[in-house]
Amino acid sequence: MKKIAIFGSTGSIGSSLLKIIKDDKKNFKIELLTANKNYKKLIKQAKFFNVKNIILTDYNSFLIATKLLKNTKVKVFKNFDSLNKIFDTNKKLDYSMCAISGFQGLKPTIHIIRFTKTIAIANKESIICGWNLIKKDLKKYKTFFIPIDSEHFSIWSLLDNNKKDNFEKIYITASGGPFRKLSLKRFKNISINDALKHPNWSMGKKITVDSATMMNKVFEIIEAKKIFDLNYKQLEILTHPKSYLHAIVKFNNGLSKLLVHDTDMTIPIFNSIYFNTDKKLKSKNIDIEALNNLSLKKIDNIRFPVVKILNNLHKEDSLFETIIVTANDKLVKLFLNKKIKFTDISNTLLKICNIAEFKKFKSIKPKNIEEIHNLSDYVSLKIDTMSV
Repeated sequence: MKKIAIFGSTGSIGSSLLKIIKDDKKNFKIELLTANKNYKKLIKQAKFFNVKNIILTDYNSFLIATKLLKNTKVKVFKNFDSLNKIFDTNKKLDYSMCAISGFQGLKPTIHIIRFTKTIAIANKESIICGWNLIKKDLKKYKTFFIPIDSEHFSIWSLLDNNKKDNFEKIYITASGGPFRKLSLKRFKNISINDALKHPNWSMGKKITVDSATMMNKVFEIIEAKKIFDLNYKQLEILTHPKSYLHAIVKFNNGLSKLLVHDTDMTIPIFNSIYFNTDKKLKSKNIDIEALNNLSLKKIDNIRFPVVKILNNLHKEDSLFETIIVTANDKLVKLFLNKKIKFTDISNTLLKICNIAEFKKFKSIKPKNIEEIHNLSDYVSLKIDTMSV
């Protein structure tokens, strides 16, 4: 029986993982499920999978769940400091999925590493802002890491433990979102509804806006650089409208490999938890039409100016990445709240990258989680005082 923990079990990634193992319950023992506010769904999941430990980080939700589960064997905890009470480093979990979105996922991602043999991470902020901390603990506790984003899982699969000296370049693909062909003159009038009409993927509002600006791909390039220990010149974004091809790796022996799969996150999630097994996943036939019409193109810097941010990044891990992530989060919220225009997101991000006060952080490595959170809070407040 595999012992597992799922952080963010009520979200799309966590729910997909539970759906995958639903018909294979006998082979899994879920030791922990977590959520922020959705106590109803979390309790339902805990009962169905006979889970004895849950964490609810929203205090009111924690109080309600504690009351509802008073006469049961389920232990309800209110924060991730409880991990030391739930787990033992001498009896490690077999697998942990970290799928809490935003900076809230940073602390549990780092803290669970010591308690698990394998960690699957689907939280961009953790990798972008705290990779040097994660990498250090992965090595210290001998924990195996699997990236879950479709692009990074594809790269990871294609490389198959190849050394970095064995390949020249990696390409990741972007659909181009809803504005791939939109006239540039119309960008100033883009509405919230326009930005939320992603042609291929069904995602939350924030990440859908990130896909529309192409900031999502900027983040994925940063992640790939860190995960696979590359330099930015080895990475490139290509637009691919059908989102069928996820990554291409050009090796230095003349070979290039590409990986395709349907626009379904079940595929990387399934392959992460059944890694090194012969478990089969039912899937569609190869899409010949999509393969015959990949329509790959280099990114348009005028249409998607945020990609210029990649020219501002330092080769070493730094706190500057925290500034970029925080600024983008803040600006997307302002856009979704109708406080700024869609084009203000990209323009302000580029402006922030050139502020002298922020540029100094390019040479400062994160020392701990608190430093990352404190800087993020400061940047958020700073943007409040800016004229966007």
